Amino acid sequence: MTEETPETAPKTSGATSGSDVPPDHLSVNPRSPFFDAEKLQRGVGIRFKDRVRTDIEEYSISEGWVRVQAGKAVDRKGQPLTIKLTGPVEAWYEDLGDNPPVAKKG
Repeated sequence: MTEETPETAPKTSGATSGSDVPPDHLSVNPRSPFFDAEKLQRGVGIRFKDRVRTDIEEYSISEGWVRVQAGKAVDRKGQPLTIKLTGPVEAWYEDLGDNPPVAKKG
């Protein structure tokens, strides 16, 4: 049996903090207080209810919800209407390769 140093230890899939996991709450809308272009440029992957989704407008891991666009409908200011869906949410940075650390609740 060999000892693993922090540099050689495998990354855990249930990580919830650190610089290699996305924030708990993130939005693609520049008007939102949860918008962060730097983090979005890295590419954030979202798994919602055990399915990888690419149409997420906003998510919150701790509260367990995502917002998706409701068809082509827009409000009076031209912003897309969104629907809030609840369920388990997982997020990861796509630029970290095949087995990145995943931020999830619990």
